[in-house]
Amino acid sequence: MAHGINPSGINPALRLPPLPAQADGAHAADGATSFKDMLIDSIQQVNSMQQDADRAVETLMTGGDINPAEVLTAVQKADMAFRMMLQMRNKLVAAYQEVQQIRV
Repeated sequence: MAHGINPSGINPALRLPPLPAQADGAHAADGATSFKDMLIDSIQQVNSMQQDADRAVETLMTGGDINPAEVLTAVQKADMAFRMMLQMRNKLVAAYQEVQQIRV
C-alpha cells in the first residue's frame, strides 16, 4: 500500500478539505459565517494544499514511498486552488475600485 493512503483507498491529501468548523462566536445573528471568516478559512485551506503538495514533492524527490500520480494530482489541486483564490482576489479588487468610483 502506498504511503499516505487510508484503508478506504483515498489519499487524504487528495480529498476536498472539510468545511470550516463553526465556532459559537464566528457567526452572524442569522447563523451564517461572516465573509471575513470564510475568506480566512479559504486562504488557510489553500495554504494547507500548497504545503501538502510541497511535502509530496519532497517525499518523491527524496525517494520516499509515494505514487508519482498522487504527487502530480496534489500539485495540480494546489495550483487550481491558488488560481481560484487569485481570481477571487482580482474580482474583489475590481469591485472595490468600482465602489470607489461611485460619486456620492
